[in-house]
Amino acid sequence: MRAALFWLGFAPSTVLFAVFGPLTLPLSWHGRYRIMSQWTRFNVWWLGVTCGLKYEVKGREHLEGEAGVLLCKHQSTWETIALQRFIPPEVYVLKRELMRIPFFGWGMAVMEPIAIDRGAGRRALEQLVEQGRDRLERGLWVVMFPEGTRVAPGTRGRYKQGGAVLAARTGRRVVPVAHNAGVYWPRHSFIKYPGTVRVEIGPPIEARDREPDAILRDVEAWIESRQEELDAVERP
Repeated sequence: MRAALFWLGFAPSTVLFAVFGPLTLPLSWHGRYRIMSQWTRFNVWWLGVTCGLKYEVKGREHLEGEAGVLLCKHQSTWETIALQRFIPPEVYVLKRELMRIPFFGWGMAVMEPIAIDRGAGRRALEQLVEQGRDRLERGLWVVMFPEGTRVAPGTRGRYKQGGAVLAARTGRRVVPVAHNAGVYWPRHSFIKYPGTVRVEIGPPIEARDREPDAILRDVEAWIESRQEELDAVERP
């Protein structure tokens, strides 16, 4: 019943912001962001009210200064909604197919995400670098999930190089993020469990004059070293 109540708030709010979103296009990007991010604010709050799911964040100080590339563990739908609550203004790198989802994709389009055709091979990587550089130079963080798909707590997917390549080409720092949202909001699950998602933002990883392989190894090592402890929590 609690999960159903959440979806009863989530779905109408998504439709509302998707329909309203195009009306914000005459505004600057930051003007649109201030308005459209209220969707996130509402749904994170509503998740706490209906399902008792809160969160705490450690390491916010690592986000200070110049915008960079944020590489985050991907366990749940939770992080795709909640990251905006504690990350500076950002754009997501996502599959182009997501832009075709009615309402959700329309709302995303207003915020100029980097929508990649993953079947395009090398061209997709060049698109990521070109558009990623543009967003970074505009002072926006670029958020990616290097595993590409959600993985269950206690497991890991194959870390892909796209974010590391972007960081190496632009010389921007990489900030890794670990969390245990999958414990409380499992992938492909309708039910959400009460508790507190723990998020840890790691120290910046230098990318200038380094190869993408080396950058990615450091990112994966930090994230997975924290996941063992984070994922060990038991649901009430």
